[in-house]
Amino acid sequence: MHLMASAGNTGSSTRHRKEKRLTYVLNCADGEKHCAGVNCLSVSKQASEGDGYLFTGSRDGTMKRWELDKNSATCSATFESHVDWVNDVVFSGDNVLVSCSSDTTLKVWNCFSEGTCTRTLRQHSDYVTCLAMAEKNSNIVASAGLGGEVFIWDIEAAAVLVSKSSDPTEENGSNGIISIANPFPVGSFRTISSSSNISTQFNQSSGYMPTAAKGHKESVYALAMNGIGTLLVSGGTEKVVRVWDPRSGSKSMKLKGHTDNIRALLLDSTGRFCLSGSSDSMIRLWDLGQQRCIHSYAVHTDSVRSLASTPTFGHVYSGGRDMSLYLTDLATRESLLLCTEEHPILQIALQDDSIWIATTDSSVHRWPAEGRHPQKALQRGGSFLAGNLSFSRERVSLEGSSLIPLYKEPELTIPGSPAIIQHEVLNNRRHVLTKDSVGSVKLWEITRGIMVEDYGKIPFDEKKEELFEMVSMPAWFTVDTKLGSLSVHLDTPQCFSAEMYRIDLHISGNPEDDKVNLARETLKGLLAHWLTKRRQRLSSQSSSANGDLSGKDFTARSLEHSRIEVDGSADNDSIVYLPFQFSTISPSSIITEGSQGGPWRKKITDLYGTEDEKDIPWWCIDCVLNNRLPPRENTNFYLHPSEGSTVQILTQGKLSAPRILKIQKVVSYVLEKMVLDKPLDNIGSEGTLRGALQHSAFIDGSTRTVLKEIPIFKPSIEILCNTQVLPLGMSLATVRAYIWKKPEDLVLNYRVIQSK
Repeated sequence: MHLMASAGNTGSSTRHRKEKRLTYVLNCADGEKHCAGVNCLSVSKQASEGDGYLFTGSRDGTMKRWELDKNSATCSATFESHVDWVNDVVFSGDNVLVSCSSDTTLKVWNCFSEGTCTRTLRQHSDYVTCLAMAEKNSNIVASAGLGGEVFIWDIEAAAVLVSKSSDPTEENGSNGIISIANPFPVGSFRTISSSSNISTQFNQSSGYMPTAAKGHKESVYALAMNGIGTLLVSGGTEKVVRVWDPRSGSKSMKLKGHTDNIRALLLDSTGRFCLSGSSDSMIRLWDLGQQRCIHSYAVHTDSVRSLASTPTFGHVYSGGRDMSLYLTDLATRESLLLCTEEHPILQIALQDDSIWIATTDSSVHRWPAEGRHPQKALQRGGSFLAGNLSFSRERVSLEGSSLIPLYKEPELTIPGSPAIIQHEVLNNRRHVLTKDSVGSVKLWEITRGIMVEDYGKIPFDEKKEELFEMVSMPAWFTVDTKLGSLSVHLDTPQCFSAEMYRIDLHISGNPEDDKVNLARETLKGLLAHWLTKRRQRLSSQSSSANGDLSGKDFTARSLEHSRIEVDGSADNDSIVYLPFQFSTISPSSIITEGSQGGPWRKKITDLYGTEDEKDIPWWCIDCVLNNRLPPRENTNFYLHPSEGSTVQILTQGKLSAPRILKIQKVVSYVLEKMVLDKPLDNIGSEGTLRGALQHSAFIDGSTRTVLKEIPIFKPSIEILCNTQVLPLGMSLATVRAYIWKKPEDLVLNYRVIQSK
């Protein structure tokens, strides 16, 4: 406790821009399951020993490869690099998979690897919502998103051109990803507004640029391409179908008819006919040669989200927000309800006589569909004639004429884990209480990245009240559940504001009143594998013995703020304490903004030790290796005698101490001052002071002789705030938050309790 002097480390200077954020995701215990809705799926055309492969992309930010058998599906790989929802996935050739995400990127993968991302394509300004591929020219892939941009990519050309223009050292990808979209600086090219009809881009450096199809002024939700890649259709919030020549990006026509957002599109192999599904619940069949709608089908009662057709384009399967899957004969208008899901349908994919369905749930189902002979399903009865007006289907539904689905149960279910839908950060700022989509309430320990208690299906609010503690801790992290699991965000310098005493964390060792910074110890736990790998790599490279992290020179900015040595901190600083040891069985994943390659995500056990400040924020590395922290924030307060008390101590005006300082330390301070200034004869043997003290400026642990010289087993001093006697174990921050409750500096009072 001292006079307004700041305590803590002061190694960082003022920075004029926001530092990069570090996020870590607490993955579910079963890493083979999705833990959020499945947005997209695609069936591999490549033959295998079983029934092929299914690829799924989820709102949890990952993709998974499932090895299919007649009655089973086994997860054989997880593809992890996107940092937001995976929205669509298509094949480009036999072994290449292309995905798009709300993180604004496309990523290229080796389908049959262990989840290797080979390239990252960055060109979109907003969420990328959909992809399209030409089956007979699968190297051509189109992408579109909420920014209104439509780009046509030549995947092979992008790889070849970029491999020539990129830094060779970048191709090894210290984060496992090759940055290929913009090998030149982002500021070196300019794109004309998306409302322009002409795609004009300027670049000062050589590098691959996709063809831009300019014309959309609003978000695009759906794309489709014909078999040879000479025709592209798109649709979105403008409620029109736009037709393009993907070779040049030029517009061919615009088709009007839908009254709401267009969410699904299909083209036949010849490119003459187009099917569209809309939020107006209608399916429309367009003749592109005649440039008009030739049929409309009122099948659904809500938004149509996905379409799949038979090879002859004679029948269409459709799914949507009404959770129903229909089969419709496009010529006779005969429709049949095949099955119903428990959640809105997002995407469907035919596989022989079955159909895969992805919904907002984390599970995926395979249903019988008679895909090779759809007429067989229609002949079983229960069909109806689709009207040509949207209200016709709604009216039938309102009249109570409910349809009975042909199939009651799916052939196969790939189960997922329930997504977290509600959370509450507890007052101790180390635990988070969650509730998932099936009602289970769980407790998570943020500093270890694990679930520590499963309470089952109980009332969330009741458990939250039960776990309430009267303790005040700074909000050193933030949490969201967008990915279906807990994502913990760390931002400097706020994340370094929370401390606890070693004894309160049950960490053995002396002295027990040492303070532990929660963010620093959490970072040590997260980066423990990285640090081990890094030390192994540096120890085997004599050329790296001078403290170079990545084998390259640091930037001037890095050297200015941080001097990182090969040995890092002292040996005891490299120890990861038990309350901060992360699981390696179901490891958490790190998400960081990266550098030129864009943001990326990787399990903490997959860090290679080669990642440096281009990949992991420099302040994280500086903290873990150099123990460099921002200045600590203290609590200011006054210490006055209670009303009517005759005992006085010599204080030095306003006092300052760490927020976590406990009232017992304040008692010790008062006793010390009373002894130094005026010995008391009325303090009993249980409060006897042993010897004189040498220093009285601090009582926050930095002058540890205070506790050794004053062993108080039953204090003769009481500390009060607002006339309330304070427990010895309460911190100054808790007193200020729950008892003082004022913006002004805290005022504490002391009084002597006479011994009996």
